[in-house]
Amino acid sequence: MRRRAVDFRRPVRRRVVDVLWWALCCAVVLLFLYILTKGNQIESRQVLSKRTYKNERIMEGLNVTEEMLNPNSVTRQLNDQTSLAKSFVVIAKESNNLQFAWELSAQIRNSQILLSNAATRRAPLTTVESESAIHDMALLLYQAHQLHYDSATMIMRFKAKIQALEEQMNSVSEKSSKYGQIAAEEVPKSLYCLGVRLTTEWFKNLNMQKKLKNKRQVEMKLKDNNIYHFCIFSDNILATSVVVNSTAINSKKPEMIVFHLVTDEINYAAMKAWFVMNDFHGVTVEVKKLEDFTWLNASYVPVLKQLQDSEVQNYYFSGNSDSGRTPIKFRNPKYLSMLNHLRFYIPEVFPALKKVVFLDDDVVVQKDLSDLFSIDLNGNVNGAVETCMETFHRYHKYLNYSHPLIRAHFDPDACGWAFGMNVFDLAEWRKKNVTGIYHYWQEKNVDRTLWKLGTLPPGLLTFYGLTEALDPSWHVLGFGYTNVDPQLIERGAVLHFNGNSKPWLKIGIEKYKPLWEKYVEYSHPLLQQCNFH
Repeated sequence: MRRRAVDFRRPVRRRVVDVLWWALCCAVVLLFLYILTKGNQIESRQVLSKRTYKNERIMEGLNVTEEMLNPNSVTRQLNDQTSLAKSFVVIAKESNNLQFAWELSAQIRNSQILLSNAATRRAPLTTVESESAIHDMALLLYQAHQLHYDSATMIMRFKAKIQALEEQMNSVSEKSSKYGQIAAEEVPKSLYCLGVRLTTEWFKNLNMQKKLKNKRQVEMKLKDNNIYHFCIFSDNILATSVVVNSTAINSKKPEMIVFHLVTDEINYAAMKAWFVMNDFHGVTVEVKKLEDFTWLNASYVPVLKQLQDSEVQNYYFSGNSDSGRTPIKFRNPKYLSMLNHLRFYIPEVFPALKKVVFLDDDVVVQKDLSDLFSIDLNGNVNGAVETCMETFHRYHKYLNYSHPLIRAHFDPDACGWAFGMNVFDLAEWRKKNVTGIYHYWQEKNVDRTLWKLGTLPPGLLTFYGLTEALDPSWHVLGFGYTNVDPQLIERGAVLHFNGNSKPWLKIGIEKYKPLWEKYVEYSHPLLQQCNFH
C-alpha cells in the first residue's frame, strides 16, 4: 500500500499536546476565578460585620432601640410629640401664655414617665397604655397650632419684635443725645456761684477797680507786635482761667505774653475781678466786652441780621419748625452767639495787631507756644492742624455737596482742619478781605442749605486755599468725646476738650479731667465757697 505524502499526514501527536495545554490553561483560570470569588465573599462579610458593629455602636451610644426605628411604633410617636411640645413651651413663654406653657410641660412629664418605665422594663410601649398620653398631647399640639405657634408665624412675630426693639433703641439713643446736649449746655451751679460772687466783689471792692486803672501803663504792651498775643472769646471764667494759667506755667517767658479776653456784658465784671485778684506769672491780661464794639450790628454782621428773622428764631429757640426732624445739636442757639462768631472779626477787634494765636476756652496748654509766632505761613492767613487722617474730617462731611454753589467751588475730598488753636496772620487777613468772604458765605446760608452746624463749616469755606497745615503735635483733639493715644497726649502742645464732655462738667471723661484740673487752684477761697472740688 502506498503511503501519503509528508504534507498530507495527520499530526496526531501535536493534537494531543495542544489539547493538554488548553486543558491546563482552563484549569488555572478556573482556579483563579474560584480564589477571587472566595476573597470577595470574605471581604463582604468583613464589611457587613463592620457595618453591623458600627450600627450597634450608634444604637448603643444614642440609646436607640428597634422599637424607636419602627415607623409604626407608639414609642416613636410619643417621642416626636414630646420634642415638638418642648419647642411650643418656649414659644408659649415668649408669648406670655404661661398657663398653656404649664399644661404642655405637665403633659411632657407624663409622656417622659411612660417612656422611662418602658425603658426600665425593656419592653415596648403598648397602644393601650400610651393611647391616653398620645391623645392628650395631640389635643395640646392642635391647640398650639390654633394659637399660631407654627414656625412661619413665629418668624413674623420675632421680626415684629426685633423691629419694635430697634425703634425703642433709636428712641432711647435720641433721648440720650438730647439729655447729653442739655447736660453739656447747662451752667453748673458752682460756675454760676463764682460769677455772682465775683460780680459782687467787683462792685463792692473799689480798691480792685483802682488796681485795674493803675494797670493802664501796660496799654502800650497791648499793641506791641514784638511780643506774643493770644485771644480767647468766652463767658466761662474758670475755663478761661485754666487756658491763661496753663499757658503761663508752661511758657519760657510769661512776661512776654498778652492775653486778650472778650466776654459778654453779663460776665464782664466777674471776668475783670478774677484776673485782677489773681496773678498769672507775669502774663498781661486785657478784658473787653462785646458791647464795646459798636460796629457789631445787624447792618454789618449777617448772623445778627439772621437773628432778627422770625423763622430763624423759631428754628433755634422754639424747636418745632420741622417736627423735630433736625437733631438737637444742630439747633443749639450758641451757634448764633457772637462770642462764637467773633473769631471771624479778629482784625477789627485788634486793629493794631499783625499776628495772633486764637485759643478756645476748652483747651489746656502743656508746652511753650512762643514758636508758633515764628512759623512761616507762606502767604496764608490761617495756620491750623489738619484733621483728615480719616474720611470723616474731609469737606464732604461738613458741607452739602448737593448744592450747586458748594459743588462748584470746593473739592469734596479737601482736608478739614480744626478751630481751637489757630495762628492768624492779620496783615494777610486784611489784605485778602477774609471777613468779606465769610460774610458772603454766611448770607448764602440764610436758609441753612449749605451747612447746618457751628462755625467750622463757614470757617472751612472762608479759609479755603488760605490755610497752612501745622505739625499735628501743636493741637491734639478728642478729649471731650473719645479715647486719645497716650503718645499724642505726651507730645501735644495744646490739648482740646472738644465735644460735649467738658472737664468742668459731671459728664466729663474722668481719665482726662486731671489734665485740666491741675491748673485749677481749688484752694482759692472763692472756689471753696462755691463748692469746686
